[in-house]
Amino acid sequence: MKSLFFLFATTLCFSLSVAKDAAPLAEDPVLEQRLISISEEMRCLVCQNESLAGSRSDLANDLRREIRTLIQEGKSDDQIRTFMVERYGDFVLYRPPVKPITWLLWIGPFVILVIGIVVLLSYLRRRNLSIPSTALSKKDNEKIDALLNQDRKYRRND
Repeated sequence: MKSLFFLFATTLCFSLSVAKDAAPLAEDPVLEQRLISISEEMRCLVCQNESLAGSRSDLANDLRREIRTLIQEGKSDDQIRTFMVERYGDFVLYRPPVKPITWLLWIGPFVILVIGIVVLLSYLRRRNLSIPSTALSKKDNEKIDALLNQDRKYRRND
């Protein structure tokens, strides 16, 4: 048991002596913050459901490096977004602009919802009309009343 503890302690000490400090993200924290704010608005082209800031794919690393270079060149945020859209299309943006090419993207889900509601309502209406409506006879009503009265008496006795 002592040898196992000694082995564990030695391994722990050795691993702590080899550990390195984390490398800083960038020399300029303002530049890095601007990079993060721009890349959070963009979609990773590999992952597609993850922002460029959160993705760890090689392409995302390259795109962040490209954005960092553009920031260092003095480009504005809008110029960087325009550059990325020209290069990769509106798909790179999490919120693509509303224009004729993207109308289906913005309006499509609502159109599908309305069509679904119309189909459901017409189906329910047809189903209600297809069920025959029959009125109970006086004899049937008396049988029902007798059964209900019998049930009430049974419950009172319990």
